[in-house]
Amino acid sequence: MNLDAARKSGARAGSPLERYYRLHSHIYDATRWSFLFGRTAILGEAAKVAQPQRILEVGCGTGKNLVNLCRLFPQAAITGVDLSETMLAVARRKTAALGPRVRLLHGAYSPAFQDDRPCDLILFSYALSMFNPGFAEAIATAQRDLAPGGHIAVVDFHDTRLRLFERWMGVNHVRMNGQLQPLLAAQFQTCTARVQPAYGGAWRYLLFVGRKTAKA
Repeated sequence: MNLDAARKSGARAGSPLERYYRLHSHIYDATRWSFLFGRTAILGEAAKVAQPQRILEVGCGTGKNLVNLCRLFPQAAITGVDLSETMLAVARRKTAALGPRVRLLHGAYSPAFQDDRPCDLILFSYALSMFNPGFAEAIATAQRDLAPGGHIAVVDFHDTRLRLFERWMGVNHVRMNGQLQPLLAAQFQTCTARVQPAYGGAWRYLLFVGRKTAKA
């Protein structure tokens, strides 16, 4: 993965998304547990089918998943990429003790991230629903960056029956109208696909693990 390209494609310091995360970065882990469900479960689902040597997390945020990935896959080299330099600053502190096996890149995940060594596992944890537009392109890029037989793991918002809540999530840069699952199922061989209710079904979240086939 090209570090210079990543830096050039990073979020502008004054962009709405960067301002949002500047406000939230220091309280993110303390507050998001109440509605970002399934983040531990998706790692367990991935571990059932994969023993990766090279892992990429797209939208790694504060590094919470990176620490857990290191514990779950002690043999793996792990890269995290995120648009927000503010969030990555938290991730750097959190992963400093893990040494060189964890690499952090600032930038947008796009075809500019070219590497001769493909990944065995690519994780999107509550990231794809914020790529608007761009979630389809990110999924296609992940398919390209995976080794044959590699896996994609996704946990994310799925949908909601509450229109007011859907509009509020849109204000917070999140799209949740079931757009991810059909695209993932069409491009990967499904290993895990579950839609789980949250808060009595006020909204639902998706757990998906898929395998890149030889055809893909």
